[in-house]
Amino acid sequence: MTEAEETAPKDDARHAEKMAKKKAARDKIMATKTDEKGLIVVHTGKGKGKSTAAFGMIFRHIAHGMPSAVVQFIKGGMSTGERDLILARFSDLCEFHTMGEGFTWETQDRARDVAAAQAAWSKAKELIASGDKSMVLLDEINIAIRYDYIDIHEVVEFLKTEKPPMTHVVLTGRNAREELIEIADLVTEMELVKHPFRSGIKAQKGVEF
Repeated sequence: MTEAEETAPKDDARHAEKMAKKKAARDKIMATKTDEKGLIVVHTGKGKGKSTAAFGMIFRHIAHGMPSAVVQFIKGGMSTGERDLILARFSDLCEFHTMGEGFTWETQDRARDVAAAQAAWSKAKELIASGDKSMVLLDEINIAIRYDYIDIHEVVEFLKTEKPPMTHVVLTGRNAREELIEIADLVTEMELVKHPFRSGIKAQKGVEF
């Protein structure tokens, strides 16, 4: 028997013992986590994937047969895979409202952008306050807040006082305001390391939309 063959059982035993201790410690921690609540979730940062991660949560809801809704604050009428799939196959479980008319540099009309954002916020409040949606995704709302199309204080006050206790609300977009981060239960900042756009590669179907 080689030296490696002799030490392998000892290594396996040490590994098993180490993992057993980790599991016991983890089980002890998990036993204290018994509460449930509707979360305020923020996906922000300069990196790609904020809306993508949020739609992953929406599709997880759909998979569990739980009612949800999406309100898009900035994206216009451009076809996207997630919207097309939800509208074609899961509209009974997920309402989808594309309220924006595109990015502000495309419309070049602030009054029009403000009106669209305010309409989206009204729809969002309606969906959240109803209490019959387990999750409501407010896609790119942080951009609308950043440009002062929507009052951050109104958003924060509504989420604090009128969101039903078990309704999850997910808010995406760069530059999330500190006031929103303060009241959120879960905040993830996507960090940009590399992006194909910088190498001259355009947005591609199945990746960006």
